[in-house]
Amino acid sequence: MEMFRAPEAAADVNAAAHSRVATATSERGEVVLLRRGDDGALELRVNGVFVMDTVHTSSERLLATTALTASLAGRAPGAPVRVLIGGLGLGFTLQEVLADRRVTAAHVVEIEPAVVRWHQEGLVPDTAGAFGDKRVEVTVGDVREVLARLDPTSVDVLLLDVDNGPGFLVHDDNAGLYRREFLELCREKLVADGCLAIWSAGPSAELESMLGAVFADSQQVAIPVVFGERATTYHLYIARKHV
Repeated sequence: MEMFRAPEAAADVNAAAHSRVATATSERGEVVLLRRGDDGALELRVNGVFVMDTVHTSSERLLATTALTASLAGRAPGAPVRVLIGGLGLGFTLQEVLADRRVTAAHVVEIEPAVVRWHQEGLVPDTAGAFGDKRVEVTVGDVREVLARLDPTSVDVLLLDVDNGPGFLVHDDNAGLYRREFLELCREKLVADGCLAIWSAGPSAELESMLGAVFADSQQVAIPVVFGERATTYHLYIARKHV
């Protein structure tokens, strides 16, 4: 699974009140799908750390809608719209992408085979319809490797939610996702006026600067989020390709 939430975003819940729906182990550690006892929500944890749940989904949805709005403004009616999503998670970004009927293809790249399998087995009913949509293609693998194999100018919208952002890396190797070489690869794969959107748990001046160096048009969008009595802010980094 390639989508992680910062520790301060985690809900304060008693692990004993959870029931395990499914568990898997990969080279990155243990991935667990839980059912919370208090509200019945599904929760995803990696190595015991809260990742996401089926209640607080606003940032996943905004990742999709913000990028689609930026990229598709002025697009000719009926033009094909191809989206690549880095990280399946619980499927809410994918669900929001498919809600836009202009989207003709949604390619999801998920690094954890178990997460894909759980969707296939119907263990995440909240987004089951999205996963079964005929426009969807799912690849198990590293988004960097998958993106490198694509043809240039073959993606209209590229959504990356594969970590906590450059300031909250889950795996050190993920630092490469925020460096110039990978951002230039993203730019190469986007069509003219295509959009790249990157989720981050916190602001990153370095990422903002790097995007500005690679893309002529980039911006940061702050997203306030409330978890019970706790408030935090997530960040989206949006960049458009102009030629």
